[in-house]
Order: sequence, then structure tokens, then C-alpha cells
Amino acid sequence: MRRRAARDTAPGEASLTASAPHEASGDDSVLAPEVDPTAQAEPPAPGTAPARLDHLESAIESPRGRSVGITVLAVLAVIYTIHFARSFLLPITFAVLLDFLLSPLIRALHRVRIPVPVASGIVVLALLALLGGGIYAATVPVQGWIARAPRALATANERLRRLRKPVEQVTHTAEQVERATAVGGTTPGREVVVRGPSLISRVFGTTEALLAGMLEVIILLYFLLAVGDLFLQKLIKVLPQLRDKKTAVRIARETEVSISTYLLTVLAVNIGEGLVVAGAMRLLHMPTPWLWGVVAALLEFIPYLGALTMVVVLGLAGLTTFPSLGHALLPPAVFLAINLIQGNLITPLFLSERLTLNPVAIFVGLSLWFFLWGIPGVFLAVPVLATFKIFCDHIETLAPIGEFLGRRDEEERRQVVR
Repeated sequence: MRRRAARDTAPGEASLTASAPHEASGDDSVLAPEVDPTAQAEPPAPGTAPARLDHLESAIESPRGRSVGITVLAVLAVIYTIHFARSFLLPITFAVLLDFLLSPLIRALHRVRIPVPVASGIVVLALLALLGGGIYAATVPVQGWIARAPRALATANERLRRLRKPVEQVTHTAEQVERATAVGGTTPGREVVVRGPSLISRVFGTTEALLAGMLEVIILLYFLLAVGDLFLQKLIKVLPQLRDKKTAVRIARETEVSISTYLLTVLAVNIGEGLVVAGAMRLLHMPTPWLWGVVAALLEFIPYLGALTMVVVLGLAGLTTFPSLGHALLPPAVFLAINLIQGNLITPLFLSERLTLNPVAIFVGLSLWFFLWGIPGVFLAVPVLATFKIFCDHIETLAPIGEFLGRRDEEERRQVVR
């Protein structure tokens, strides 16, 4: 019966049910292909150029084609590995960046005849004391703000109601129109809400992971500072040629100097902005002004988003602190002015064009590292991206990538204008 249907099929049409070759042999396996023996291939139209499959094969088999494919697969594999191993790589990244930041201080202590392991212990203990003292000093003000948060948010909501009134009127009108145009007799469906883990479990789980990560960062940082140039010496030892040894030393030294310069400059600028913000908040009679300075210095490590978050937080704090709306909007306005001066005048003055990134690279880097590592990735995005750019600038084969990450200098601008 099936063979008769196959014979009745028109020429040029593939039959999905006829399977003469394997049916004739009695093989009914689902893995056997079903082929219509009466199907005919259409000849090419007159004047059509013949297909040059040899060119396509040579392009695929060329070293350049293989290199592009391998590069794309390698990049995807690296991104997946970074995301999958974030709990392992995150403390290492923090420790390496802190090693670049504190290495000049270790060398300065070594010049005054302090052994490197002892100097590393002194620096790590000082860092722990500074971090612990800051957390202890901020505990009482932060607890006070958290205790006042429900009442403060209610007060801010009441004062913002006048600003939200036009939007609420538009929303109410849209709801009325939706109810008027809805089909009668319909009943709303049942809504299922899936509850996540409780706030206490989230806090304790995050706190446990945070403490474990901080302990790993401190231990790894001490060993990185204590061994000094051990890995560079090992690299020099395994390189066969003297020219390669000199190149490795030059790249390592220049990269370390550039990264430490960048991190120290950014840290100094952020601390200076925090001090200015604390003084401004004190003049505006904001409670705990030094706390706002510390928060501003920390959020400045997140370009654009950190300043926006600080403006929103200061606006809410102002609404809950001052009776008038004008006085409540002064703290975010003053911080925004300070941030604009810092971003457009202070930072370009102290940070050279070679160490700066273009805004597109910063935004893409923030999005990528937030996707990979969450909130810690946002804090690490710009330092990691700047470190990667510095590596690219010092390695000849990666120099085009560093050029794309950097800003356009004045010489390029003049050439484009001409």
C-alpha cells in the first residue's frame, strides 16, 4: 500500500512516507532515512553562475578562518567560566587588585630595611584595623537610619504625594478606561505567588559567604605581598631567550606601575570627594555627615550608577530630615554639583588619557560584570576593565583592543574634523 502511494506521488515532490530502499530490505528502524526515489532535483536557471564550492572550502580551511572561530569559542568559554566559577574567582580578583594597590607601599617599607614578609604583615594588619574601625564606627549611625526607615519612608511618601498627584490622576483615568472597555462577565484569574527565602535567611547566608570571602581575600593578599616578585622570577627562569626575559620584565614593571598609579589615583580622588561631600552635608545640617562622605566615596567606584544612587538616597534622607521641600532637595543638588566638578575637572586633571576609558566601554563593562558577578562585579567592573586595558596597551598583539577601550585624544579629534 505504501509503495503504491509512493508511485502516485508527483515528480519533484518528496514523499515523507515512502521509503523504498530500507523497506525493500525489511529494515523498519526509525534511524533509517526515508528517501523518495522518484524525487528529482531542479536544474539551475539559465545564466546562473556555477557554485564555487572550492573557494568556500578554502576559506573555511584557511588559518584565518580557523583562528576567528577558535577565538570566538575561546571568548565564550572564558565568559562562561567566569560566571560559573564566580565564588572562586571573586576573592582572587579582589586580592590581586589590592596587591597592585599596596605593592608600592611594601617596596617603600623594604627600602627602610624592613623585610618583605614583615612589611606585608604590617600593611595587612593596618588594613584590617582600618576596615574594622570603619565598620564599628558606622554601626551606630546605620542602625539608627535602619530603625527610622519605615517612619522616614512614610514621611517621604507623604511629601512626595503632591508631586505624584498628576501621575496618579493619569493612572486612575487609564484604569477607568480599562474597566469600561473590559468584556462583561469575566472573572479575574487566580494569582499564584511564589515566596522566596526569608529576609533573615538571605542576610545570614550572605553574611556567612561575605565573611568567608573576606578571610580568603586577606590570607591571599598577605601571601601575594609576601612573595613579591616570585612569579616574575619564575617566568624569567623558564623563558629560553634573553630578549624574551627582558620583554617580560619590562611588561611586568610597566603594567604594575600603571595599574598601581590608576588605583591610587582613583582611591585618592574618591576619598577627596567623600571629604568634600561630608563637609557640604555638615554645612547643610544633615545628620551624620561623615557617613554620607563614606557612602559617596564607596559609590564613586561605580561610575554613573553610583552617583545616581547617591542622589536618590540623599533626596529621601532630605525629605525625612527637613520640613520644606526646597531644603530637602539641597543635599542631592549639592552632591550632584560636586560630582560633576569631580568627573569633568578633577579626574581628567590627575588621570592621564592613557588610563581613562570611554563611556561606552564603561557602561558595557558594568552590564557584563553585573551579569557575571552581581553587586561585587559592579564594584570591580571599572578597575578590572582598566587593568585589562593596561595589559592590552603593553602587549603588542592586544594593542587594538586597548585602543578601542580608551578615549579619543585631541589628535584623533583634529584628524576627524579635518
